[in-house]
Amino acid sequence: SKYGRLTLMEEVLLLGIKDREGYTSFWNDCISSGLRGCMMIELGMRKKIELEKTGTRKRSICSRKVVPTSSEGRGTGDVLLDEALKHIRATQPPETVQDWIELLSGETWNPLKLKFQLRNVRERIAKNLVEKGVLTTEKQNFLLFDMTTHPV
Repeated sequence: SKYGRLTLMEEVLLLGIKDREGYTSFWNDCISSGLRGCMMIELGMRKKIELEKTGTRKRSICSRKVVPTSSEGRGTGDVLLDEALKHIRATQPPETVQDWIELLSGETWNPLKLKFQLRNVRERIAKNLVEKGVLTTEKQNFLLFDMTTHPV
């Protein structure tokens, strides 16, 4: 297509952006967890991670841990995905998908795990979409401060 391949994260962010205003709703923070979930799905689709094998004892999908695949040194070519993958590869013992979504969002009470939080995810994805020509960039004044927006 004209824009190249969009990642799942980019597609979900586009669904959440208000077309004319160019930002996601301040009141809807569920998109943060959704974007982290998209990262996990995208890493799985690219065969960089998988769920641990169940063995003889069947376990629910929710309780199975995320493990990196054997493509050890190779990244994905996407900065955000590579950052998440680096954390997953470095973590022992492995965590579940739900744990990773919470860790990457910074929603943890464990101060030792705050290092896993990915910052400015929406802005970084929006910047990728601007570079691909899908979004534009504008500065808008909101009462006391200026804010960068990305109208469609």
